[in-house]
Amino acid sequence: MPLLNRLLSLAALGVSAVPSVLSFRPGFSYGSEKVRGVNLGGWLVLEPWITPSIFENTGNDDIVDEWTFGEYQDYDTAKAVLQDHWNSWITKDDFAAIAAAGLNHVRLPVGYWAFAVGSGEPYIKAGQLGYVKKAITWASDYNLKLIIDLHGAPGSQNGFDNSGQRMSYPTWHSNQTNVDRTNAIIKTIISMVDSEYETVPIIAPLNEPAGFDGDDVLTVVKQYWKDSYRNIRYPYNSSTESNTVVLIHDAFQSLNYWDGFMVDGYNGVAMDTHIYQMFSAKQVAYSYSQHIKKACSHGSSLADFDLWTIVGEWTPASTDCAKWLNGRGTGARYDGSMSGTTAVGSCTGKTGNAMSFSSDYKTFMRQYWEAQVISYEKGSGWIQWTWKAENADDWSYQAGLKHGWIPQNPTHLEYPDICD
Repeated sequence: MPLLNRLLSLAALGVSAVPSVLSFRPGFSYGSEKVRGVNLGGWLVLEPWITPSIFENTGNDDIVDEWTFGEYQDYDTAKAVLQDHWNSWITKDDFAAIAAAGLNHVRLPVGYWAFAVGSGEPYIKAGQLGYVKKAITWASDYNLKLIIDLHGAPGSQNGFDNSGQRMSYPTWHSNQTNVDRTNAIIKTIISMVDSEYETVPIIAPLNEPAGFDGDDVLTVVKQYWKDSYRNIRYPYNSSTESNTVVLIHDAFQSLNYWDGFMVDGYNGVAMDTHIYQMFSAKQVAYSYSQHIKKACSHGSSLADFDLWTIVGEWTPASTDCAKWLNGRGTGARYDGSMSGTTAVGSCTGKTGNAMSFSSDYKTFMRQYWEAQVISYEKGSGWIQWTWKAENADDWSYQAGLKHGWIPQNPTHLEYPDICD
């Protein structure tokens, strides 16, 4: 048990360390209750595949992310589109439906530009924080726990369009000013929510930093996680602790890579890992049974890791067929429309409107969904990506509820032995 390990390790440092752990009261019983949640993707950080119409309506193929959305359009035009989107994409009714579906957590991605836009940066800062505050209120109204997730950092931490700025090589880690700005934003976030830890029990200080680019990134990330711990857990520059959990990300490294990291002498740290099975030629070619077997295989490593471990992104989708999932203007591995790939099969009936999905495909998605839930609950739980999408029902929790591959209550399983 992560808490027991932490108590024992801190006790070894001296009895005085133990009361600090015992006085820590997060707003959710991590490690004993399971996290069951959903992401609000594409709301306060645009993603072309989640809301393709917003990008198509610009009439400009060079607008591929939120950076270019501001760069290549008239400011007032872009601002009006964004504000209309923020007002309509997620509302209080969505929080009601999420709670009614038996979920207990919502993860809210937000970009750094909601807090501060630097000189020469074309991002549009136009009241996003008001929607963050609405989300906190709505979560409280429906007894949901809200994770505030910094999804995009200055310079981009991964070069993905969902960081706000698509680029071939991220620059966040190579410029200390970028890191300093990000630390300042984390301080702003904790100052906003420290007193509301019962509703906002977790801050995730950075989504998916590009550890796959090597030690140059990982060295900066490790120090940033430690700085974030100080900023979130001790926001008053003193020995007084907050009750807010720090959710660090594995930076695309195995859990084994992080063994022992931020364990001794720390408390209130959790690990976020994201598990997808469509972003390589090998995995996108898996058969249904191979997808399920792979999902089941994660349970043991999640159970054994020495921090609370949450699978903060995953999906019952098994292909990369959703339009622009790999970026605006980029095709899919599955049907060979991505340059340099070999087709596995047709994307027809694999994404888009669920009315086109066969009964066999929906049965597989139900089995795959349940296999992942069973596996991820061997750890501390899960948060599916994502609540809704314009035209990718295979990714949508909302659509899954409507069409039957997601149960109305996440504990009501039809295939409880699927991983046995």
